[in-house]
Amino acid sequence: MSAKKSLNPLDRFFLAAETSESLMHVGSLIPFSPPPGGGRDVLRALRDEFKQKREGNPPWNLKLRHPNLLASPMQAWVEDPDFDIDYHVRRSALPSPGDERELGILVSRLHSNKIDFHRPPWELHFIEGLEGGRVALYFKVHHALVDGYTGMRLLVRSFSRDAADRDTPMFYALPPHARPARDEEPAPSLGQLLHVVREQLDATKDAGKALLNVVRASRDNDRSLVAPLQAPRSVLNGRISRNRRIATQTYETERLRRVAKAHDGTLNDAVLALCSAALRRLLAEQGSLPAEPLTAMLPVNVRPKGDPGGGNDVGAILASLATDVADPVARIQAIIASTKRAKSQLQGMSKSAILQYSTLLLTPALLSQIPGAVGRVRPAFNVVVSNVPGPEVPLYFRGWRAEAVYPLSIPFHGHGLNITVNSYAGTLNFGFIGCRDALPHLQRLAVYSGEALEELEATLPAG
Repeated sequence: MSAKKSLNPLDRFFLAAETSESLMHVGSLIPFSPPPGGGRDVLRALRDEFKQKREGNPPWNLKLRHPNLLASPMQAWVEDPDFDIDYHVRRSALPSPGDERELGILVSRLHSNKIDFHRPPWELHFIEGLEGGRVALYFKVHHALVDGYTGMRLLVRSFSRDAADRDTPMFYALPPHARPARDEEPAPSLGQLLHVVREQLDATKDAGKALLNVVRASRDNDRSLVAPLQAPRSVLNGRISRNRRIATQTYETERLRRVAKAHDGTLNDAVLALCSAALRRLLAEQGSLPAEPLTAMLPVNVRPKGDPGGGNDVGAILASLATDVADPVARIQAIIASTKRAKSQLQGMSKSAILQYSTLLLTPALLSQIPGAVGRVRPAFNVVVSNVPGPEVPLYFRGWRAEAVYPLSIPFHGHGLNITVNSYAGTLNFGFIGCRDALPHLQRLAVYSGEALEELEATLPAG
């Protein structure tokens, strides 16, 4: 078998970070409504289809060359000659009629299970038995194979904008996006090599300057530009078990956009304000709200427009959640000030410089993966809050309409909660996922975020 896809440093990080408790796979939960008049047995039809179309295309037919040595420096993706679609695509059922709570429990259990690295690291579960004749799809894939941005784009290739379409192939059977043919290029000249070296040195210089700004802000007690290890210790940042709990929530995008606009912020600032208010309330109820503000790590997509994705091209910034501020208006304003400072750091930086700077910001997070380190060092940040762009039109799968697309991401040692938001058809779909044992009553975060939105809306001028 020959290597088909190399691993970049972030891909290798996600493999090296894999443990029996810190599982580095991401996922999506997508409930579907049946077509008018009821749908045919789509799952039975898919089973028959799988018997006819059993091959997979990259990246879905790629497995690790060294599945027992995840951190091997010789690691690479290779084609699986024994690709078995019956292993990867599975059928599950709830006791009918299954409600949202039962669906959440099942998906929490599925997301708690480790990926098999002796096979291509992904699974697709079709879940039937939901009330109203609905079905759901749960998909998970290891972050080293594709990131959340790429996974979402590749998954929805199996969906259609046409409710009458019944023939869109499954995502794993679709060929990769064709890349433009290029003429054979001559060997690089010395001048070209020197240009590449100069670009990398410039990127390192820019990343160093940005990090120096963070250090100076911390020294001057400027809390709006968040530094690594500025986060307070909290119940979110202890050791975790392999058990997961998920919660979901959906809001109309326009509601959050109105809140953001009223405060001269972005849509993502409004998302952070809801997460901040929900966390502040839940931790206060448990008597564990830190006096200092919680901080969030925000992934930043650094791909150029039109890039088809693949691997991990994701930068990062740190921002304050202002959980020490009681007033909701003052809280969102503090969040906006912090994200503006963080994003200003990236202005004018090349993609390479942003990735280097992000690596420097996140390096302290590796301390929490050293045995015995959790609880002994301050966390690099308290929680990950990610916003993944999704399709803005309704999608259909064999005539069934996708109601929402809930993203599910990665809790790990020292960072037991992850909040990911996905946009879909005029809505924002929140996926809260955390360690069931470290953060009791996690599902309350979904409820409290809704009440936080209503509280912010009540402060807006009428009209």
